[in-house]
Amino acid sequence: MEPVPEDWERALAVAAHPDDLEYGTAAAVARWTGQGRSVSYLMVTRGEAGISGMPPEQTGPLRMEEERRSAAVVGVDQVMFMDGYADGLVEYGLPLRRDLAGVLRRVRPDLVLTGGFDLTWGETSNVNHADHRAVGLAVLDACRDAANPWLFPEAGEAWTGIKHVLVAGDSQPTHYTDVTGTMDAGVASLREHKVYIEGLGREFDPDTFLRDMAGFVGLGAGVEYAVAFRKYSSG
Repeated sequence: MEPVPEDWERALAVAAHPDDLEYGTAAAVARWTGQGRSVSYLMVTRGEAGISGMPPEQTGPLRMEEERRSAAVVGVDQVMFMDGYADGLVEYGLPLRRDLAGVLRRVRPDLVLTGGFDLTWGETSNVNHADHRAVGLAVLDACRDAANPWLFPEAGEAWTGIKHVLVAGDSQPTHYTDVTGTMDAGVASLREHKVYIEGLGREFDPDTFLRDMAGFVGLGAGVEYAVAFRKYSSG
């Protein structure tokens, strides 16, 4: 793996649900905001179907607030939530690509981050969430869409400035970011999802989980802790 390029100033991180970015990516975000770079978050859903035993109308606002607090821990003060997409029911297609392209054209990022869209998690048989698969692939396509003035002209002026697209949780990572100095912030960011974590109904320690994962990636990268990404070109 090679280090993630840091020849950029503004990033947009797109996730299907509140908490998705906190399973590793947030530690990288903390590194970048600490360097003075600007990072914004975009959630496609409010995660309203994510807590068993808690009704969606209560869960959605709670998870939105947890995500705002979580983002603030790693230096992100702009957290956006899309309208019209229900947790668990996100479909890949033209409406999603159009809406994502519109946000990209407004935010005008140099770097775009999103989550893995493989069918399963790594080499396991655990099926990746349908929302993750739809959103991850749509983000890649929307980066190209955003640059084409003939596509979705109603979604704003074309933006051709995306240099890099990073996918976290990909089974074939190509790049890494050294997060040795920001692991504490990454752990603290995940801990802000307190009600969601409690709703999992099982023992889960954010510190152990994140450090084990980042330590494993770090072994291959030659650093103590690292986050892995697959890097794509938007063109």
